[in-house]
Amino acid sequence: MPQTVHVALGDRSYDLEISTGRLDLVPTWLASWVTRRGLPKESRSVLLVTDRNVERPHALQVAEGLRAAGWLVRVSVLEPGEKTKSLEHAALLYDELVDMAADRNTVVIAVGGGVIGDLAGFVAATYARGLPFVQIPTTLLAQVDSSVGGKVGINHPRGKNLIGAFHQPLGVCLDTTLFSTLPDRDYRSGLAEVVKYGVILDAEFFAFLESQVEAINRRDPAVVERIVARSCELKADVVRQDEYERTGLRACLNYGHTFCHAFEALCGYGVLLHGEAVSIGMLCASRLAERLQRISSDVTNRQFALLAALHLPTTLPAGVKLNPDEVLACMRLDKKAVAGQLRFVLPSRMGHVETVRGVPEADVLAVLPY
Repeated sequence: MPQTVHVALGDRSYDLEISTGRLDLVPTWLASWVTRRGLPKESRSVLLVTDRNVERPHALQVAEGLRAAGWLVRVSVLEPGEKTKSLEHAALLYDELVDMAADRNTVVIAVGGGVIGDLAGFVAATYARGLPFVQIPTTLLAQVDSSVGGKVGINHPRGKNLIGAFHQPLGVCLDTTLFSTLPDRDYRSGLAEVVKYGVILDAEFFAFLESQVEAINRRDPAVVERIVARSCELKADVVRQDEYERTGLRACLNYGHTFCHAFEALCGYGVLLHGEAVSIGMLCASRLAERLQRISSDVTNRQFALLAALHLPTTLPAGVKLNPDEVLACMRLDKKAVAGQLRFVLPSRMGHVETVRGVPEADVLAVLPY
């Protein structure tokens, strides 16, 4: 039976439906979500955005199910990869919406990983000042992270996710069978964000992950569904309390990401998968916390051991050495920075992090992973 995690945001509230092998329920869920938001019943058009990697069978299965339920569905198939998260590809989707005479009740549905979800969500947020949006994430990374919380956006050549918006979906369908054929590298990329939740919010969850390494590595269905559900519960609770990042609480979700986004941009998008960069970035942040005497080495060592056991990278690829000035310049573009001053999310113990201002740049450079 599907599990439901509710994201409580007043009139923007929505459900995360977590299931195994139940894409057939998408038309039922969509009908419920549309009714809840008060969209007119006569408006039944969908732009379904996907990429070549998941067009067959996942996206076409969703499209066929919706058509059988009476929806008019147009499918837009894009190239996979981080380079697709661009203004150029957003313009292509705007053209698709114009061609189909979309109105404000046309639903944009993303079937794909984080790139497709972020791009399609950004287009939904900005076309006609906002279209309803549904996420059907097909990767572990997208299921536990980018599909929950309403952050949508595209990249700028000089920084990741610099152009974006908050645009909550009508609902999210999280089917764990969708990544059963996910390449091993992509699966492990998602595990980095799972580990992050334990470090920042739930020490017991971190210990559970430590105890289940073998099952996680072999993709045990029961364990995978449990880690997806718990990750979504933790993120949903943070989003409920700080939807627009105004109190600072939601910033905790960016643990390791100040380093991560700099590594992704400077290595060239696609050299490191997002989760791989998160893995390396979390260890940098933890070593920075150690250097500032905020934690003992045990907190870093446990993260290192778990990430390594899950076959995630703990240092930059061989031969990569970044220019320190470029690293700092990239970090100053981070959304947590204020007036060019760096701020970092750093652990104070396992299961708890804080935003720290005024970190000396020399200390930041000292923990770079060379």
